[in-house]
Amino acid sequence: MGASSSTDNPAAAAAHEQESLAAASLPLPLLRAVFSSRSSSLPDTLAFPPATFHSPTSPPPDHFHDLLAALGPAIASLFFSPAASPSSSSDWLSFLKGFNACCARARASLPLAHLLRVYAAACAAAGAPCGVRFQPDEDDGKVVGELAPPEIAALLSMCWAMAWSGSAPTPRGADKGEDPVLLPDVSSLVLSALVSAGAVADDAAVWGWEVSAAAGAGKGVTAQEFTSWVISTVPGLGSCLSRYVQDRFRSCQADPVKGRSVSAGNVTSDASDVYLLTRGRAWAISLSVRNALSEKFLSASVIGMDTEDLLYRSSAHGRGLSRFWSCVEGYKGPALILLSAFGGGENVDADQRWGIGVLTEQGFENKDTFYGSSGFLCATYPIFRMLLPSGTEKNIMYCHLHTQLKTYEAKPKPLGLAFGGSIGNERIFIDEDFSKVTVRHHAVDKTYQHGSLIPNQGYLPVVASILDVEVWGLGGQTTKHQQDVYKKREDIFSGQRRKIDLAAFGNWEDSPEKMMMDMVSDPNRNQREER
Repeated sequence: MGASSSTDNPAAAAAHEQESLAAASLPLPLLRAVFSSRSSSLPDTLAFPPATFHSPTSPPPDHFHDLLAALGPAIASLFFSPAASPSSSSDWLSFLKGFNACCARARASLPLAHLLRVYAAACAAAGAPCGVRFQPDEDDGKVVGELAPPEIAALLSMCWAMAWSGSAPTPRGADKGEDPVLLPDVSSLVLSALVSAGAVADDAAVWGWEVSAAAGAGKGVTAQEFTSWVISTVPGLGSCLSRYVQDRFRSCQADPVKGRSVSAGNVTSDASDVYLLTRGRAWAISLSVRNALSEKFLSASVIGMDTEDLLYRSSAHGRGLSRFWSCVEGYKGPALILLSAFGGGENVDADQRWGIGVLTEQGFENKDTFYGSSGFLCATYPIFRMLLPSGTEKNIMYCHLHTQLKTYEAKPKPLGLAFGGSIGNERIFIDEDFSKVTVRHHAVDKTYQHGSLIPNQGYLPVVASILDVEVWGLGGQTTKHQQDVYKKREDIFSGQRRKIDLAAFGNWEDSPEKMMMDMVSDPNRNQREER
């Protein structure tokens, strides 16, 4: 008789199923090496690498470092059996089940529920306040309770630190006297969650709002409201736990001699935040987009964007559509456009700065019609929102400027940049001089999802003064090199067009042009023709 099938051995069938599920996240040899390793226990393997965090705008959340120190033991106690032994197949199965519980793909709400469970357990161990509670007997991961604004800020900061630990692994026993790591500003995300839950009105209350000032306000977000906000606005937050566990497992098998590869870019002076694309905004965008650009923005939130990717900045390159076009022409890759503005009409408070952005997946083209395949609108300050394409229309972007060859137009098309809406009723329109921006209500736009880009926007168009505009290229070095080649070729063609071949011209005194010029200057003068 042949070998017995797996159905005759339920334990083997269960192990095979769990191994197949786990192999989709990490290679099985790596998982077996982690399970069989006797050099450290699972809490030590999952422990957060030693680091000191600080924030240039406000101090880190209370008990933050204690919270990170309790992170590894909390994950190990919730998902992994403490009595794991390499000689026991049942313990190997238990280890796989724990790994799949926090790392395998699941519906959107379950990974977030596991993350909240870990956060609550870490807060209990660190002595930090936590308003959420979880029921260990529930299989659906139901979380109850309420999160206060400082608790949301602590949770978001913890999630960013978990992402940082994977991007900048620290060898065990590293020097703890290194430069502190800068925490990004998460206040716009916290405010977005509060506005979504109705705890803060989306009006004048958002201007000048601070997490520390809202600590004693008594307004929080329930676990259900927080879950709804994460799924709709920052769905990538739920994968922070899975990513952290996988990164810790990889790091314990990596060469301990290798130092931190990218953490040197995160120094005590936050030089990257002099731009509109701060590290906090880059991280918020990375949590919102679900494509290859997410990793690009995650890296930018850790070490800042490479300044070579800055295609255009109005304060450095000059204002106007012509200056803008000279910097972005020939770039055929995804780009992020950010602008900062203030003031507006009667429905927006004067002297209040706000920021919006557009993420496009293709380069700019000089056309008098809308074009594009996909794009995203986002509000970056003071509230973060990401508006995805609706799929109804394809008026993604519009870029039109006069060329050297001008022709008569009975109804000339507007000169400027636009996103969404239609010609004459654009969702966002930046004029030719880059001095004014017009933002219209979402009712005029069928390209992007509904939602306000400015707090208390109202139904009337908002015309505001532009402070600064930035364009970041996201296509990498290959796309930038192609643009450089394109610009060099255009410079050669322009030089050839400006070059005058004097040998091609005859004697000016005998030319018909001189005779015509003389007749125009004195039409009554007699002209004698020599024969």
